[in-house]
Amino acid sequence: MKTRTYSWQGVDRNGARVSGRSDGQSPALVKAMLRKRGIHTTRIRHSRRLAALRWSRQLDAAQLTQLSRHLATLFQAGIPLLHGLDIIADGSRHPRMIKLLAELKRDISAGNSLAESLRKHPRYFDALYCNLVAVGEASGRLDVLLDQLATYQEKRAALRSRMRKAMLYPLLVLMVGLGVASLLLLQVVPQFEVLFAGMGSELPPFTRMVIGLADWLSAHILALSLALVLAAVGVRQLFRHHQAFHLRVLGLAHRLPLVGRLLQHAAMARFARTLHTCLAAGIPLTDALVPVAKASGNALYERAIRRLRQDLGNGLALSTAMRASPLFPHLCVQMCSIGETSGTLDDMLDRIANHHEQSIDQLMENLTSLLEPVIVLVLGLLIGSLVIAMYLPIFQLGSVI
Repeated sequence: MKTRTYSWQGVDRNGARVSGRSDGQSPALVKAMLRKRGIHTTRIRHSRRLAALRWSRQLDAAQLTQLSRHLATLFQAGIPLLHGLDIIADGSRHPRMIKLLAELKRDISAGNSLAESLRKHPRYFDALYCNLVAVGEASGRLDVLLDQLATYQEKRAALRSRMRKAMLYPLLVLMVGLGVASLLLLQVVPQFEVLFAGMGSELPPFTRMVIGLADWLSAHILALSLALVLAAVGVRQLFRHHQAFHLRVLGLAHRLPLVGRLLQHAAMARFARTLHTCLAAGIPLTDALVPVAKASGNALYERAIRRLRQDLGNGLALSTAMRASPLFPHLCVQMCSIGETSGTLDDMLDRIANHHEQSIDQLMENLTSLLEPVIVLVLGLLIGSLVIAMYLPIFQLGSVI
């Protein structure tokens, strides 16, 4: 039977009116599921197609981080796992989350561990997450591990947000400026062209060039837009699926003055933060480097971290293996060497992650303060040139009169 989305209204155990949407094969099965949660259904009906599409969206990173934090809090309070999943499901209004929690509860009730149940949902829980949960279950420190996981996810989300803000602001300003310039070329310049046609005098070369550019853009706007879209899609597919092209682009980006430093700080922050979390959970260094490589978010660093693992297997120390790669800064290599000597490698990695995260904040401030006047200057010159080109014949006509 096909699964559908139903909207319902009812009354919970405390007599409060509640409502929501749930997936099920029939209204009777949805009512039974709600009854297990202590909800007496007073009304249930099949949701509209658009509403079902809207409410069936996937879970995002913030919701999964919140799930980890809730689980950690409930474990620290001494609440059993199955009861904790029920509590989180009762407080959730997202159908996907409720469905995910129900599937986890069903698998755990069937005798599977939490880690085994999580591995059945790789879309939401990666190998690092599942491995850390498995270590927590084996060591009896699941509450501590879940708290570390929630903290790790929160810091990773904060780092991702910083990176997006650093890239998004100048891109938006540049797109707005180019949009205004295109609007002037497509709408304003043709009006002036009609005005200039009635003057009967020769236009200045700069004005003729701008009018020619406007005519060309008007004639080829659709083809140009299609070509840009196809080029963007093609580059994106090459970047995702062609390893050599991916590495080449990253290598060029790392050579850029500010962008290269930003990418290095971001990759090193992910590397140190993830490795610190793994070592603090008791995972051996060699085993920890496998998920750490995937979590670095940078193909160059992923390849370098895999080489670190090979060097560790050959008997080298972590700092010695890092020293052979130019991707790892000298300061970080020295701090790892001190951590290995003193037995505080996980603490040093935490300090390295904090250092690079702070460096990203400082670099973002410098980048923003540098890009703002440059973008304003470029856009001012662009739009100002268009305005001057349109009024230049009028100024010349006035001087003749």
